[in-house]
Amino acid sequence: MVSEWWDATAFKARVDEVLREFVSAEADQLTAIDPALGSVAGQLESVVAEGKRLRAAFCYWGWRAVGQPDSDAMVRAAASMELVHAAAVVHDDLIDDSPLRHGRPTVHLALRSAVCGGGRVGHAARSLAMLVGDLLMSLAGQLFATSGLPAAYLSRARPLWGALARELIAGECLEILHTAGAPDTTASLKVVRYKTAKYTVEQPLLIGGVLAGAGESLRAGYSAYGLPLGEAFQLRDDLLGLFGDPHVTGKESSDDLRGHRPTALLAETWNRADGAERKRLRAIVGRPDPDGRLLREARELMRRLKAPDRVETMISQRIDEALSALDDLPLPKPAATALHALAHSAAHRQY
Repeated sequence: MVSEWWDATAFKARVDEVLREFVSAEADQLTAIDPALGSVAGQLESVVAEGKRLRAAFCYWGWRAVGQPDSDAMVRAAASMELVHAAAVVHDDLIDDSPLRHGRPTVHLALRSAVCGGGRVGHAARSLAMLVGDLLMSLAGQLFATSGLPAAYLSRARPLWGALARELIAGECLEILHTAGAPDTTASLKVVRYKTAKYTVEQPLLIGGVLAGAGESLRAGYSAYGLPLGEAFQLRDDLLGLFGDPHVTGKESSDDLRGHRPTALLAETWNRADGAERKRLRAIVGRPDPDGRLLREARELMRRLKAPDRVETMISQRIDEALSALDDLPLPKPAATALHALAHSAAHRQY
């Protein structure tokens, strides 16, 4: 149980334990079907093992901010948000062909060793990874439904699950559709909102709040806080993805450039570039960069055009908007304190 004043480390440990026990049992059931599924089961457990558990925390405090008490059943329900995230990570890494996550090979690369030799090893491993992601999304719903909360509470939140899945997939689709297109800040920010921002902060908050019986006014306040904060979270992620230390972020720094992803950082660089600089950008993005030379050149160009500064301004504006909305809400002091701390964790992190 948690105290009235939130201990983030203790909460993370509770969520980790729920996920470890639940996913381990599911992995055992997979291998009971056939031992050949051992590698798939291992990846199922591995991809869930890491995480800051921010999404679970937002869901939990969406519940507590209504005035509901701490509850082990609610922690289980909140933990289901982390399985949604794990599914999104597996699919995202697969779509982007990312080689690293948390400093380890991504699922579609790790599963290559489980596939028999031949020319289609990569294709088969990617297919397995897709199925791991699908199973994780299914398990998210299962954990939520079996959390132990009253059936009437769970029923109230069911429509939000439909919205969560629809909007997450819409964001992924928009990113694919805009990849390799002309950089556009407005389009990039829409991808940010639907691919990451909503399912990271707003929707977990709303699900927790609706489980607790939050009224319309409080739910609107959750959205006013959650949407800009979620956008700040992803904008920070984009900056760290290109300018962060891979040993800290656990991801390849050149992923976004190599994949020609429609980030706000690239769009802001394009907006400020002259003809010659745009020509050079076209020559950089979308190309492999085994020695890091193109990455260094892109960073130098972006800094010269102050694109990272522009994105930092976007982040600051969104944090201010989120905290202003939070301060307007009539929340219990522990909930307000926790949501302020979570805003800082989400937007100012280094990994």
